[in-house]
Amino acid sequence: MSALIPVQVPPVPPGPLLRLVGWLQARFFPGAMDDSTARWIAALFILLVTFALGRFLTGVVFKRLKKLAAKANNQLMLPALEPPAATLLILCGIIAALSIIPLWEEVPHMVRLGEQGALSAVVLWGVACAGGAVIDHFAVGARARRLQIAAFIPLIKRTMASFFVVFSVLVVLESLGFEVKTFLTGLGIGGLAFALAAQDTIANMFGSFVVVMDQPFYVGDYIRILGHEGTVEEIGLRSTRLRTAQRTQVVIPNKTVAAEVINNFTKMPQRRVDSTLGLTYDNPTDRVQLALADVRALLRSDPGVDQGLVVVSLADLGDASMRVQILYFTADPDWETHMAVRERVNLAVLKALAARGVTLAYPNPVIRLDASAAQQLSTKAPG
Repeated sequence: MSALIPVQVPPVPPGPLLRLVGWLQARFFPGAMDDSTARWIAALFILLVTFALGRFLTGVVFKRLKKLAAKANNQLMLPALEPPAATLLILCGIIAALSIIPLWEEVPHMVRLGEQGALSAVVLWGVACAGGAVIDHFAVGARARRLQIAAFIPLIKRTMASFFVVFSVLVVLESLGFEVKTFLTGLGIGGLAFALAAQDTIANMFGSFVVVMDQPFYVGDYIRILGHEGTVEEIGLRSTRLRTAQRTQVVIPNKTVAAEVINNFTKMPQRRVDSTLGLTYDNPTDRVQLALADVRALLRSDPGVDQGLVVVSLADLGDASMRVQILYFTADPDWETHMAVRERVNLAVLKALAARGVTLAYPNPVIRLDASAAQQLSTKAPG
């Protein structure tokens, strides 16, 4: 594999700033100090001015700009650009000071390479901050408008950040004088072996893109997958994390998520309730009919019950009891709301049956005896 090869940069003649220092020395301080002392004093002066301008930029200019942008659509851009802008200004002052310090005349190519690398890093930092602010601004708007893509913006941001970091490293290495093309060519040979070794990781990354594009669920949805139920906490590049009802965390690789059947309970428009009641056969038929009518009426009047489908029917005549089927949907799919509606309806059903004098059948068999049979059994009982 080829290594990074540094490129030697030839020195350059004195720039305009150094000529300006020489002119000022000859014009205002002729013979008062030597050339080296004048250049050190000028470098110190440039550093002081630069740091003062940096404080002025962050303390005054950006403060005024933030006030002016208070009503703008994107208020995140200026705070994100403030640190890179101040750093860039200070870096320019340091580069200007180094350009006139006599200490660096022997190794000008090292200074130039360092300047190029530092400038590239700061500019890329500013671009990354600006891009992150734009994505955060879009995320705020997406959440405000309740767009479906809002749940996937953190994943998109992390993915773009990963690619940008790799790109930035290559750009900085190129600015430092390394032959990045030769390095990338060498990486091509080992890249195949790396891809084979990391095929599971690559498959999980592609699985995450499938989840983003297909959107079977979002962060905050309650889903069931591979026998696990829980709330989606995070959709990462490699895995999806669920928080179960037992408060444990389940981590599922994204390649598995993309290939398995997913049951998304959050997307249910309503929750179904299907219950069966057993009534004893000694209940008069007219009472049973009236009780069922009362149950239908209370379901129709309950605001928590969806009125699309309400079924209350004497469905079956069993060996030990008459079975009544009660089928309806709760209007709100939220689990706590659903259970509150079920509890309210069940209590109302019990009250309606009791008001009509209708008795429920018990799961254990009950033997009923008339008075004479009971008297005979009691007289034959021992003791």
